[in-house]
Amino acid sequence: MTDAPHLAAPTAVVIVAAGSGTRLGYGLPKALVPLAGAPLLLHTLRGAAGAGLAQQLCVAVPAGDTELTELCRTFAEELGEGGLQITVVEGGATRADSVRAALAALAPGTGHVLVHDAARPLTPSDVFHRVAEALDRGAAAVIPAMPVVDTIKSTAPTEGDAAAIAAEVVTGTAVREQLRAVQTPQGFDAATLLRAHEVAAGWEPEQAAAITDDAMLVESLGTPVYVVPGDLQSFKVTTPMDLHFAETFIAAQG
Repeated sequence: MTDAPHLAAPTAVVIVAAGSGTRLGYGLPKALVPLAGAPLLLHTLRGAAGAGLAQQLCVAVPAGDTELTELCRTFAEELGEGGLQITVVEGGATRADSVRAALAALAPGTGHVLVHDAARPLTPSDVFHRVAEALDRGAAAVIPAMPVVDTIKSTAPTEGDAAAIAAEVVTGTAVREQLRAVQTPQGFDAATLLRAHEVAAGWEPEQAAAITDDAMLVESLGTPVYVVPGDLQSFKVTTPMDLHFAETFIAAQG
């Protein structure tokens, strides 16, 4: 791990923790699912704070939540006086709604914002640093990403007699060398990200539902989005297999 860079602009990390986590099968918000004896969110908070970049962590939790809010309060107490400012906001129905709520709670003067998934609890500090350094060099938007190793094909539903053979048919094969699997934290100039979310707030529901990350919103403004290397360790915990892999990784580190 490299030392935290000295950044020119005050930086906040928004952590999106409002997901339901239904695919993990625990019957509770994903950010509360236990990983190595602690909730996913606690691992993510420790990682974001440990990167040493932010003056504020702003966490978007599910509507009506009390447990994650209390977890954040306890974490703030652990940091002690003079530590990071920990802010908790109520998330919305979509990821964009949750991020928008967090942006409204940023401390005045925040220049850079890193938006991070609570479901990426093992993201190394170096990934945070690479994103932040690109922002400091003048990028308005930067994402960490990994090369795609699988062949990716587009498909369409089969029709007529072909439907008896299989449900889908290949329509094309993407050029793998040009593809990247995108991770978080995604970094932005604060004013640029705010403007992107303000524009998106007026979109039709169908258009808004197609947005899967904040970089897509910034792309819609015509703003260049730069790419820095991600890390295999920054995988997203979505399925029980992902959780098992995360448990195995932590055990191996211990």
